[in-house]
Amino acid sequence: MRTRPAISWSDLAGARVGVWGLGIEGTANLHRLIELGADVVIVEDSPPPEDALGHPVLALAGGGLEALAGRDVIVKTPGVQRRRPEMAELEMRGIPVVGGLGLWMQEAPLDRVAVITGTKGKSTTTAICGHLLERLGYRCLVAGNIGRVPYEQGVAQDFDYAIVEVSSYQATDLAVTPPVCAVTSLHPDHLDWHGGVEEYFADKLSACSQEGADLTIADGESPLLVERAALLGPHVRWVRDGDSELGGEWVDGLELPGAHNRRNAMIARACLVELGVPEALDPDALGAAAKGFVALESRLRSIGTVAGVTFVDDSLSTNVLPTLAALESFSGRRIALIVGGHDRGIDYGPLALAVAGRGVDELAVFTLPENGRRISGLIREAVGSSGLEVSDCDDLGEAVVAAAGWAGGVGGGGVVLLSPAASSFGQFRDYKDRARVFAEAMRAWAAG
Repeated sequence: MRTRPAISWSDLAGARVGVWGLGIEGTANLHRLIELGADVVIVEDSPPPEDALGHPVLALAGGGLEALAGRDVIVKTPGVQRRRPEMAELEMRGIPVVGGLGLWMQEAPLDRVAVITGTKGKSTTTAICGHLLERLGYRCLVAGNIGRVPYEQGVAQDFDYAIVEVSSYQATDLAVTPPVCAVTSLHPDHLDWHGGVEEYFADKLSACSQEGADLTIADGESPLLVERAALLGPHVRWVRDGDSELGGEWVDGLELPGAHNRRNAMIARACLVELGVPEALDPDALGAAAKGFVALESRLRSIGTVAGVTFVDDSLSTNVLPTLAALESFSGRRIALIVGGHDRGIDYGPLALAVAGRGVDELAVFTLPENGRRISGLIREAVGSSGLEVSDCDDLGEAVVAAAGWAGGVGGGGVVLLSPAASSFGQFRDYKDRARVFAEAMRAWAAG
């Protein structure tokens, strides 16, 4: 089991610190260090032309590495890879390299904090926890990978409970974990960053078995998680479909489609139970609290219905796992699936097999560059001569027109599902930009 230096933010007061990486979390790191009176140098792989808060930004290859080597501690952003050679060189010199979330966790009241991770579903589960706690009248900090840095300026620390979403990148920066941890799913992802499948699994699950970890609440319907139960820490509570003690009608109030989202809700409730929230044991209280939940953007979210065709934005789907879950969420309806994007070498065999099990009137597939033709090739091989429609499109606008036409046929009432199973880089700035183009294409199709 790997260990990280047990350093907190308070330990950096007046220290000579290197900030490696900016962005949202890096900027928060810089603000915090300035508050602490630290002597700071800032390094980026590709620095912006302007200074950051009055401090020059050095290029890593242009003197930045030497500057970092002269620091007492280096605070990196999650995106800075742990396995890169520059990291190894710095650590060989005995310079601790830590992350901002790990620094915060060292001083947090861990008995009132839950960490939620997983390949997919972690943001929704985190959001459900936060929604329930707030509706139940508690002061709740929802932070981490979901978009809010827990130590950024203006974030109150006098919370009753904190729910922290942790990515696989952030997990490698933690030296301590709260007693309550949850894992929503497991599937290969970010392999270029982690170095391989097993390395990704080990990094993703590392928070479950290090100092402080006690109970892991895990999705028992994830075969890869069940196979790696030994990585889940001293105690594991499995959440499975049909668990009567954790299910119940209260989940219906969240209005989230799919069995996977039902399990996400059950995991969220289990986290609150373990944190000692008494209302989490009361289905009536949970049912009232569940109402008004707003699904997160680009996570299996309906954005409109035109001429009987429902358009669903699942743009945050960047691997096969959420796309498989999305397909299961609309059983009984005609689904026009739009899939494809930046090619990271993901295995699309499981998706091809799932598609092959559908009838020609149940599903059609429309692919996007750059890996669309690779995906369609696997699907055509799997479906053989069944007649299931698989079309390669040049862009998202073309795919929406073709998909909407198919979904509206044979009685209408179909679903155009953007669930790309691929990242957005290349054609789009990010998943939000991809979602925006999808919505614009829907409106253009509606206008005729």
